[in-house]
Amino acid sequence: MKLRSPAGLAAGLVTATLLAAPAAAAPVTVDLRIEGPSGTLFEGPVTTDVRPFAYTNDPTPRQCDGTTTGGTSPQPVPTRGAAIVASGVALEGTWFDAFGPGFTKVAGESVAFDAGTNRFLAEYKNGSFASVGACADPVQNGDRVLFAYARGDEPLLALSGPQRALPGESVTVRVTDSSGTAVPGASVGGTVSGAGGAATVGPLARGDHDLKATKDGAIRSNRLRVTVSDVAAAPPPPDTTAPLGTIAGIRDGRTFTRRRAPRELRGTATADASGLWAVKIRLTRRHNGTCWYFSGSKERFLKRTCGKKYAFKVGESTDWSYLLPARLQRGRYVLDVYAVDNAFNRGETSRVVFRVR
Repeated sequence: MKLRSPAGLAAGLVTATLLAAPAAAAPVTVDLRIEGPSGTLFEGPVTTDVRPFAYTNDPTPRQCDGTTTGGTSPQPVPTRGAAIVASGVALEGTWFDAFGPGFTKVAGESVAFDAGTNRFLAEYKNGSFASVGACADPVQNGDRVLFAYARGDEPLLALSGPQRALPGESVTVRVTDSSGTAVPGASVGGTVSGAGGAATVGPLARGDHDLKATKDGAIRSNRLRVTVSDVAAAPPPPDTTAPLGTIAGIRDGRTFTRRRAPRELRGTATADASGLWAVKIRLTRRHNGTCWYFSGSKERFLKRTCGKKYAFKVGESTDWSYLLPARLQRGRYVLDVYAVDNAFNRGETSRVVFRVR
């Protein structure tokens, strides 16, 4: 469910009493990025522990530990809300007891809901739109946390490429979306990405060059810093081996009763030299000649033309799982899984076909 702060919604009264100290939890470091209407407002690693949320212009502390405002954590944990507070960026907005902080200004720039464009400060974690508020969403080491002024349905651009080059050299970078699909037509360093998402930038002079990818209708990318000096790093051997995703717990050809139909989809992916970019699954259903696919963003089955292929990301580790919101209805199901590494090698698709009666 997409969260946005309705204009004019009044915040409930909160007490000025300091929140009780939460239980101790290990600090975590996340990659935090804040994309404003016209530029990047913050980008970098942020370390946070369990801490209350407070606006810069309203220091009243609010609980922000994953146990309230829609959070389901059994104990206090660091959250996306704690991370943006720990960044030290100036924050203004309104607190809503139902889902936590809403934002109107970040670093002095307006990010308030705009009824004309439907833009607001959309929130993401690891490339997926957040289904709960910032103070309800736990974070772990290495999570990618993004706040972006957008409608919430735009593609997220990602930029990758070499981090070092020699003076006078050009570098080839690649623009993708959050699923690893190439994005043509994006601007990077004065050039435009081609059909495969590649763009050649340069020649480059000595010094640091911060590159970002932008495209109309998309959220600008992460920063790629290319350092140009007389000593270039030796390139690592290319990774040409694709990771393999597998499915566990469901035997191909099996028939389930509705009561025993699988709800947790799970499996593994092989470790990869360049690291896993994503493990993606696709679940389709066919019953009485009608086809559906399961939407990861909407968390439900949607009716679509038979044969369409829609996959969504469920993780980026060697063990993956996804809990369906309800047990499956009657029909014939096809579950596919595949993995993509950080060198953009896509593994073969593993598939099981099963029925629910």
